[in-house]
Amino acid sequence: MNVKNVLSLNLINQLWFRILVALIIPFVLVISFSKNYSTVEIEKYASLDKFTSQLDQRIPALMKDYSIPGVAIALIQKGQTTWSKAYGYADLIEGRKMTTSTYCRVESISKSVTAWGVIKLVEQGKIELDKPVKQYIKNWEFPKSNYSVEKVTVRQLLANTAGMPLGDIFERYSPNDEIPSLKESLFKQAILIQEPGVSFLYSNTGYNLLELLIEEVTGRDFAEYMEEEVLLPLKMYKSSFIWSEELKPAVPVGYDSKGNPVPVYIYPEKASGGLFATVDDIATFVAAGMPNYSRTGHEVLTPESINNLYIPMVEKPGIYTLVFDSYGLGYFIETISNGKKLVINGGQGGGVMTYFNAIPETGDGIVILTNSQRSWPFFAYILTDWAKWNGFDSVGMGRIILGQKALWILIGLIWFILLCLIWSIGQGLISGRRRFSPLSKEFVLLRLAQSTLSIILLVCLLWCISQDYLFISSVFPIISGWLGFTFFVLAIVLLLLALCPCQKDNLIGD
Repeated sequence: MNVKNVLSLNLINQLWFRILVALIIPFVLVISFSKNYSTVEIEKYASLDKFTSQLDQRIPALMKDYSIPGVAIALIQKGQTTWSKAYGYADLIEGRKMTTSTYCRVESISKSVTAWGVIKLVEQGKIELDKPVKQYIKNWEFPKSNYSVEKVTVRQLLANTAGMPLGDIFERYSPNDEIPSLKESLFKQAILIQEPGVSFLYSNTGYNLLELLIEEVTGRDFAEYMEEEVLLPLKMYKSSFIWSEELKPAVPVGYDSKGNPVPVYIYPEKASGGLFATVDDIATFVAAGMPNYSRTGHEVLTPESINNLYIPMVEKPGIYTLVFDSYGLGYFIETISNGKKLVINGGQGGGVMTYFNAIPETGDGIVILTNSQRSWPFFAYILTDWAKWNGFDSVGMGRIILGQKALWILIGLIWFILLCLIWSIGQGLISGRRRFSPLSKEFVLLRLAQSTLSIILLVCLLWCISQDYLFISSVFPIISGWLGFTFFVLAIVLLLLALCPCQKDNLIGD
């Protein structure tokens, strides 16, 4: 066999090897890391006992894999809480257990509760949804902006279309700190960043303006108004917009995406994310929003007003379109496979994540509260199980599971490319086709591009590591670590390619 044939055979063998690796690596990664938590098949319309026994298997396993310290969960059927349970710990260091009576930060679920307080004023004729907010706020001046604040209406604030910014989500204070007033905080943050009414722009600041509106219109403190006009009439006896040491059991310690503890904190504002409540109280609130099954909500709003909260104000609400179809007044909305309407809200803060799903038409709902910022995949699995139990295929949040599988495949494909490159570099160095020659004039432009991309990747990774919060780390807490490691190896391999160039006179077989 001549040299040419030998070289051709070697090239074919290398090609088959690389194809085999390309098929094996993504498969192994997906199988190894995308666990199937549905080993017990969820039975549609199974008994409550059977479904909750499956949750008793699923929840601890998910908590362990995603390092979630504590969970409180409740199920609602025909407008009544039929089951609630807590798992794990509210405080790992003290060994304090999570309970269904533990006061939890519910973060942006607060917005749905605030919406009830606003609509209560509408029913009383004290405000109108489509009137300018400035008409009701007399003792505070909007900061200057490039857009007209006269166009901002109550409805727009409720629907997140007022053009207000998200707000400073990291402005948190210890309960013992000196805290800015609501008006001081709003003067820094309530600066319009787009024309009111143009498009959806999720905004904590907008809801905090509604807090000021309530105080201006009623002449009462927001927390007091909400307690007397909403919380107590709904029988939410273990809920408060005011943090206190007297909240017992105490508020859980939060844990960020890296697993670091986040002590209890408060915001200068309350309406957008300041509610503390037990899982049973949030379930009571969700059930109150099912006027055909629960009369509790009638103590605050008429059935018509409750149903109006669920009318879409915005179709395709920005990035949230990935999991939701629209946004109403304080609620995200999704049309599920059986044609019924799912109303949703959830939130996250420093080491805290919360979520509820409800189908007002059938009286079914679920509430999940956790003290971990690694909870999105956990929500996705539990909500998918709940959907199957209730007779429909999935919920939008279930797309996180599909996203995980897609990312594992992507990581596998990148590793295939990396192994091929490492193989090529190793073979080249051994055979002499490559040499460590940083100052070589061979392939200068290609090597410059390789080294530049390597440096960019390394700088980006260092920036990611330095951040307290990254969206991808929250949504994909396990995969994000693997993705970071994969890009680090890619950066090193690109640097090796730049430092160890091929020699032009020895390219055959490389």
